[in-house]
Amino acid sequence: MSNKIQKLKPDTVLKNYWRNNEQFADLFNAVLFDGEQVIRPEELEDADTEESSILEHKEYAESIQASRDNIKISKRSTVHGVEYVLLGNESQQHIHYATPMRVMGYDYGTYKKQYDSNSKKYKTSDGMNEDEYLSGMKKTDKFIPVITVVIYYGDKVWDGATTLHGMLDIPEKIVRYVNDYKILLVEARQNDLVLHNMNNVDLFNLLEIILDDRMPKYEAKKRAIQYGEEHQVDKSVVMTVAGATNSKIDYNAFEKGEVTMCTLFDEIAKENEIKGRAKEIVETGYEFDFSENDILVRLQRKLDITLQQAQGYLNMFKKQAV
Repeated sequence: MSNKIQKLKPDTVLKNYWRNNEQFADLFNAVLFDGEQVIRPEELEDADTEESSILEHKEYAESIQASRDNIKISKRSTVHGVEYVLLGNESQQHIHYATPMRVMGYDYGTYKKQYDSNSKKYKTSDGMNEDEYLSGMKKTDKFIPVITVVIYYGDKVWDGATTLHGMLDIPEKIVRYVNDYKILLVEARQNDLVLHNMNNVDLFNLLEIILDDRMPKYEAKKRAIQYGEEHQVDKSVVMTVAGATNSKIDYNAFEKGEVTMCTLFDEIAKENEIKGRAKEIVETGYEFDFSENDILVRLQRKLDITLQQAQGYLNMFKKQAV
C-alpha cells in the first residue's frame, strides 16, 4: 500500500468544512430559525476559538483551557433585535455524557473573555461609581450573546443528557432552585433540519444513509454510492463524510478531483484488508519471538507502508499478540 492513503483527522476535516460561511450560516438558520434565512454568510466573521480563562476565588485561581471547533460573530442588527451574536459549533463522534457541562464551560469562557476585554477599559474609577469600579464594568455595559450547536456524528442514538439537570441527581423539592443549562443538539444520523445549502443537504443525507444501523452495511454502501452519483456530490462533502465516519481516503485521487463515494468505500475496504494482514504479521512475529524491529521491517516490506504506519499497526496489535 502506498503512503498516499492517509487517515483524515475527523476534528480537522469537520472544522474545515464548517469554516465555510455559507455552510455555517445555513446550519444555524436551520437549527435556530427552521430554515429562514436570518443569518447571512456575508455578515459572518471568524472569531478566536480559544476560550482559555481563569476561575478566580479568594484563596486560589484555577486556569481552564478550552478550544471550540468553530466560532463566528454575526454582525447584524436584524438578528431578532440583537446587534452582534457569537455562534459556535462543536462536533462529537462519540456520545459524551458530560456535554452540557462542557458546553456551559465553552460559553462561560466566551463570556469571561468579553468581560476581561471590557474591564481593561477601566484603569481608573473616573466616571464610575464604587460598585461599577469594583465590578470591573458599568451598569450599562452589555456582552454579546453566545449560541452553541453540537453536531453528533455517531451511529448510535444519543442517550446522554441534553441539559445540566440531566447530569444531576436533584431532590424533587429543590429542582427549581438549581440553575439549568441546555444544549442545542443535532444528530447527523436522523434530523429534520430545513437546509438550503446543497453541500449541507448532501452531507446530512449521506450521513443519514451511512449511519442507519437498521440497514445492512452493503445496502448502505450501495445507496450512498448511488446518491453520490445522482447528485454529483462535491468532493469536499465526500472528504467530510470520510472524516466524520473516521475513514481513510486516497489523497492522490483527491488532488486529481476524482474523489467519489465509490472511492471512499473502496479505501475503507482496502484498509480493512490491510489491517487483517498486519494483524497476522504481528501475531506471527511474536509467536516466533521476532524482535519488534524485525516485525516492523516485515510490516513495511510485505504491506509497502512507511515506518510510521508500521509502528501504528504494531501498537494496535501487539497487546493482542503478547
